[in-house]
Amino acid sequence: MTEGTLSYFWQDALPIIRYVLFGLIIACAIVMIVTTLMQANDSSKSLDAFTGASQESYYSKNKGASRDSVLKRITIAMAIIIFICLILFFVTEIFLSTGASE
Repeated sequence: MTEGTLSYFWQDALPIIRYVLFGLIIACAIVMIVTTLMQANDSSKSLDAFTGASQESYYSKNKGASRDSVLKRITIAMAIIIFICLILFFVTEIFLSTGASE
């Protein structure tokens, strides 16, 4: 395979890779928004200190913490995936712009 054929392959494949990366960024952003909205709101806990209304059992506290910890991990993972995909997206733009000028 000659070098010219390889560059034509990448010139044809990079736009498709960019569409896939863009779709992945959108999908991860939607998942990240949903998991962020599903996490528990901590503002009520600060009011419980003043009113003394905290009557939760040990089981309910741990159940919520495990659910929130899973949602937190999913949110962090989506943020990392979005970051990596954005870097790859703009790197492919650099390759496309340098390939078009040659």
